[in-house]
Amino acid sequence: MAKLGMGMMRLPLLDENDQKSVDMNQVNEMVDAYMASGFNHFDTAFVYHEGMSEIAFKKAVVERYPRDSFKIATKMPLFIITEESQLEPIFSQQLENCGVDYFDYYMLHNVSGFTENAWKNVDLFSFIQSKKEEGFIKHIGLSTHGNAEFLEELLFEHPEIEFVLLQINYLDWEDEGIQSRECLEVARKYGKEVMIMEPYKGGFLADVPEEAEKIMKEHNPDKSVVSWAMRFVANLDDVSVVLTGASNLEQLESNISEIKNAPPLSDEELEIIKEVSEIINSNITVDCTTCRYCVDVCSEEIDIAKVFDLYNKHNMLEIDDWTPFGNAYLNYTKLSGVGIASDCIECELCIEECPQSINIPEVLKDVAKTFETEIYGFEN
Repeated sequence: MAKLGMGMMRLPLLDENDQKSVDMNQVNEMVDAYMASGFNHFDTAFVYHEGMSEIAFKKAVVERYPRDSFKIATKMPLFIITEESQLEPIFSQQLENCGVDYFDYYMLHNVSGFTENAWKNVDLFSFIQSKKEEGFIKHIGLSTHGNAEFLEELLFEHPEIEFVLLQINYLDWEDEGIQSRECLEVARKYGKEVMIMEPYKGGFLADVPEEAEKIMKEHNPDKSVVSWAMRFVANLDDVSVVLTGASNLEQLESNISEIKNAPPLSDEELEIIKEVSEIINSNITVDCTTCRYCVDVCSEEIDIAKVFDLYNKHNMLEIDDWTPFGNAYLNYTKLSGVGIASDCIECELCIEECPQSINIPEVLKDVAKTFETEIYGFEN
């Protein structure tokens, strides 16, 4: 069975409108609970929490635990790489941010069509290979949201890659765009260690539609909705780590409990999963996992991830009038001073950064129509 990894991209905040305001007291409690459970794999990145995630890891783990008691994985931010001269300063900064002398796992972050200017024009693979040879990295790899054909090309061209971080969950298992199953098969073919991200698909699989939850509960009243998602990924062959991005201690403790009590799904349960997936897909308006890559590049300061989350929840209620989520949208955008959906200028920078290939400007038009015009009758 796979081990549980503690992802540090959705940490608790002191101010929900400020991604840098990481609540270190809560993070310390989460780290202590996680380490006490017997797990020790932490995953962060240069860009998470607008640069604060690696620093939070240093404070909560490195400054409080011996180096040989944990493993750390982080990532080179391909989104901002334009020339080779950037690589050494960023890598050195990451070592300083994390407070370590070496990384157990180091990845090229989101190798895909969205970041090809970096990995095609800058020799990133040679750089990380050299850092491994110098002793600053134990294992080199990459994360990607690309499809199976793309992944196979990468692994064929770069046999030096030792592991891959893939988006795998039961909802994306047979998805034609994400191709979770096929990507896993490619990684197996090339003998690569596999780590999993988004096992709950940004929370979608922790809060499924009532119709789907009813089917699960009728089969096994004692199992939570989350347990189905965890059991699906934790028992896949050739998977070493399942990363979850808990936002509080309760979520983390739930993840720990679920992976420690995760028997394989039966054939009957796998059929139920297929039925549940069809129900969820019919209810999802925007296939957003709240990774927030789009938010970082939005010139109009629209919190796209937050807006899409409210929009999805509003639509699941199937009510054309006021809902608590429409009200939350109004309060959030107006009171926090961030951009509203209709502020979008359609520059399309967000599309280039979206791992799910969402046409964000088009969806923002729908959000504006729903929340700003139809419900509240105002336009920007």
